[in-house]
Amino acid sequence: MKTTETHRDPYVGAEPKAPAVTSGPHHKVRRALTYQQRRERGRAARQKIPRSSHAAWAPAPDRPDPVDLLEAQANNREPDLVHIRYARMTPSPFTFMRGAAITMAHDLAGTPNTGIQAQLCGDCHLLNFGLYASPERTLLFDVNDFDETLPGPWEWDVKRLATSLVVAGRDHGFDNADCRRAAREAVRSYQQRMAEYSEMGDLEVWYSRVKAEQIFDLTRESKTMKRAKKTMRKARGRDSLQARSKLTTVVDGQRIIVDDPPLLVRVVDEGLREQIDDILQIYRSTLQDDRRHLLNQYRFVDLAIKVVGIGSVGTRDYIVLLEGRDEDDPLFLQVKEAEASVLESYLPKSIYKNHGHRVVAGQRLMQAASDIFLGWLQAPTGRNFYWRQLRDMKGSARVETMSPDELAVYAGFCGWALARAHARSGDRVQIAAYLGKSKRFDKAIADFAKAYADQIERDHAALRAAVKSGRVAGEAGA
Repeated sequence: MKTTETHRDPYVGAEPKAPAVTSGPHHKVRRALTYQQRRERGRAARQKIPRSSHAAWAPAPDRPDPVDLLEAQANNREPDLVHIRYARMTPSPFTFMRGAAITMAHDLAGTPNTGIQAQLCGDCHLLNFGLYASPERTLLFDVNDFDETLPGPWEWDVKRLATSLVVAGRDHGFDNADCRRAAREAVRSYQQRMAEYSEMGDLEVWYSRVKAEQIFDLTRESKTMKRAKKTMRKARGRDSLQARSKLTTVVDGQRIIVDDPPLLVRVVDEGLREQIDDILQIYRSTLQDDRRHLLNQYRFVDLAIKVVGIGSVGTRDYIVLLEGRDEDDPLFLQVKEAEASVLESYLPKSIYKNHGHRVVAGQRLMQAASDIFLGWLQAPTGRNFYWRQLRDMKGSARVETMSPDELAVYAGFCGWALARAHARSGDRVQIAAYLGKSKRFDKAIADFAKAYADQIERDHAALRAAVKSGRVAGEAGA
């Protein structure tokens, strides 16, 4: 059973020929250039790809049917669960967008890009940001979903984030001006922060974080502050003890995970349970030594299959209950299947043979600090998985309760966090030089976001029609 790959540096390679990527992940070019040369390259990119050109969106005449793309993706998923995915996507254009990263990846591949790369989230919408705890127990705000991560054009993440703000705003009845303001605020914040990061040293950028307390400092409206503090309190309470009280019970003196089919199903297959020690050992081998030592203090207690998210529904996902000193020292780990990124059809494939390794490497690169239990393995079936803590003081915004002003403020935080992630992984100097100080880029992205939000509404209607006609199954209330 293969568990690891040769550890090549994903950010080293030969300089490609134009019009391929000229900087960022997979390339040495940035390291060979002076600061001034990098700035000149960034500004020169405006001549080839004017900032205003990012405004354009029109579907290609041969654009695939969005339902066909989703169905092709579903071929490798558990057939008994795919209907739940569609049921979770159909309520609104925003729920559709959350589950349809594959359709936007296809469309973004046909849009202008500067050739400057960063590590991409790949599914960069406003709910894939949130609070989580650093290893030092500091609450941070950052990108928090990496299933689709891959090096690619930095603009793709920015465009998807801005579009998600327009789509979410429309879902909540905000007018066009408010939706546009939120999209522009995300991009304005990204531009401003990227300019700041471009003037920092490499170590200063690497150590930079967006802390919850910094968000409070910028949130002056009392109602918004109150909600932010409530979210922070809830995040601090979301840990393995809280998960134990919610997800388990005691039967005949043994703590077990409670069945809640089809969303949570305890594994009773003795064959799989007998393999768990070997599986845990394989996973342990991907952790650094001190964390491997820590994990060795825990013993296996129980295992269940869990349905998670929207876009991930149908992939294999498990939760593992471990116990440390005693019953009051639980640790819940999530074991999530990792498929090929939706971006891999349009960008160079990952250098990592194991897609769980790809996810973990991308997360560690983009986040200011990451879960100490991040690891990966290849199952005997050949499927790839990554591991992380199920709950580690994680919290997310409740967009449905936001006012237009609050959405704009939140958009700025997302733009800040995305800029920090791209500054760590790409050429922040070139990106900042390309963006400059004018409003051309944020205006263009706001125009794109409006036009692509219209496309998402059309695609959402197509999925609803497919469900209604019986072309695909989508159970209501799943």
